[in-house]
Amino acid sequence: MKQLFSAIATLVFLTSCHSANTVITDKTSNAETPSNSGYWQQHVDYKMNIDMDVETYQYKGEQTLVYTNNSPDVLNRVYYHLYFNAFQPGSEMDVRSRTIKDPDPRVGDRISKLEPNEIGYIKVNALSQNGTALKYETVGTVLEVKLDKPIQPGEKVTFKMVFDAQVPKQIRRSGRNNKEGVALSMTQWYPKLAEYDDEGWHADPYIGREFHGVWGDFDVSLTIDKNYVVGGTGYLQGEPSINGSKKTMRFIAPKVHDFTWAADPDYIHDTYQVTNGPLLHFYYKKDLPAENLQFWKDLQPDTAKLMEFFSNSVGKYPYDQYSVIQGGDGGMEYAMCTLITGKRNYGSLLGVTAHELAHTWFQFLLATNEAKHEWMDEGFTSYISALAMNALRETPRENPTYGSYLGYLGLAKSGIEQPLTTHADRYQFNRAYGASAYSKGAVFIAQLGYVIGEENLKKTLKKYFNDFAFKHPKPMDIVRTAEKITDFELDWYLIDFAQTTNTIDYGVKAIDGSKITLERIGQMPMPIDLSVTYKDGSKEEFYIPLQMMRGEKPTSSTVVEDWAWAYPTYTFDVSKPVASVEIDSSKMMADINSDNNTLKSE
Repeated sequence: MKQLFSAIATLVFLTSCHSANTVITDKTSNAETPSNSGYWQQHVDYKMNIDMDVETYQYKGEQTLVYTNNSPDVLNRVYYHLYFNAFQPGSEMDVRSRTIKDPDPRVGDRISKLEPNEIGYIKVNALSQNGTALKYETVGTVLEVKLDKPIQPGEKVTFKMVFDAQVPKQIRRSGRNNKEGVALSMTQWYPKLAEYDDEGWHADPYIGREFHGVWGDFDVSLTIDKNYVVGGTGYLQGEPSINGSKKTMRFIAPKVHDFTWAADPDYIHDTYQVTNGPLLHFYYKKDLPAENLQFWKDLQPDTAKLMEFFSNSVGKYPYDQYSVIQGGDGGMEYAMCTLITGKRNYGSLLGVTAHELAHTWFQFLLATNEAKHEWMDEGFTSYISALAMNALRETPRENPTYGSYLGYLGLAKSGIEQPLTTHADRYQFNRAYGASAYSKGAVFIAQLGYVIGEENLKKTLKKYFNDFAFKHPKPMDIVRTAEKITDFELDWYLIDFAQTTNTIDYGVKAIDGSKITLERIGQMPMPIDLSVTYKDGSKEEFYIPLQMMRGEKPTSSTVVEDWAWAYPTYTFDVSKPVASVEIDSSKMMADINSDNNTLKSE
């Protein structure tokens, strides 16, 4: 799950069942490889058999993993994430939570107080490579594996693992018996192979933030108490087989980079069909108050509207189902599903669903490395979910991302901002992470619309999806996509707004009759929209292009001479005596000081 900062959108998380019992139709074919023809990514296929004991909250697992090394490199090691090991006293997550300057109150010192039967763990009992036993070491939440033989470029290798695990008492995202009474929220619950890409291995310890995974296919058989209702990533294959007090359910999930499930004996399971879209599944506790039960009913048609909005605005949802599941804490997105807390007022329930559903596009289909580029995940999601929520309002807001701008401006003036290049675990303050990932990330994409024009931004998002769905895009990929749509030069925008803490501050310096002088006070360059009111009461809009952008956004405004960044002031003449001037009346430019954006002539 992700932490929200004051005026930012809400969240959700998990997955669902498909009652079909025959062949899976894979509708998730890759888009054409982007123009960087050297692009490659690894592939992994999981087959797992899991036996869950709902009395002890312990489970045993067998995992067969076929790994394809699509890289040009020889691999001497591999790494697995063992996320549940974070929920133990003395873990990095525990210590970080107790030593960061502003601890997350949902965690605090709770991990340090877990008893042995409440902790989480994943213990690997055996691991082999193509039938040969391997040496490995568990280091916190990472399994370090020395290979028997290096994996050559293009080679497929089969790893077989036997493990057992314990579900922790629910603290963050995962766990058992959360405060809303959900029995099992099973997220990041299995030994998960770390991603290797052109930057090398990404075997980050689980300290509290986000995730990164290898694209592949999952085949998961889950044996559990027969009275439990299960929602999970992937399509349910046939009817469960019953053996005494237990049942076994098999799920197939094509082309995903994670697998999640939740289970509870008291789940209500509803479905709702999206027109020309997926079947929606809803899992929620039957003991919710009557008002909340009705909210979960009301949520279903609105979720269908959200699904249609995102499919139309970004790209078509490629799977046959999606699930909204009560579980976990707050909200968190997963493959084909989300887990959210369910005891909310309706506005909150819809908002968290909108945010987590939007993550299907920005992270689960456009699978950025969340540990390094969390702002592309959270920020882009906050942006598009704000637009979706606005589309559902009877009276839409003029700027649905206004809250994100407020959050960013507060951060920029706080003295604790760090660049968006900061690793998600390296922020000094939780609130700085939240405002950076959610608010500044949302402003990045919203303000890009100010820079290149809203229609060009819409085209950029669709091309970005077409080119990078089922891949691992990086920050430059969204910028290069916008450049291909517009033929502008836009690297300056990424550099200044994401890779530094430079701020935007332009002011109206002087009005002298029909002469206007503007000044650049902040370090970050921007093109300028300018509104001029003449003394005769008429108005005129002007557009001042940024010279280094090498282009002009589509506009009906009067276009004047370019402003080169190094010049701190800019003067131009208009046709009549000026009464007042305003920079960026739309407020879509994240100028940190609006006080100097307007001036009236004396």
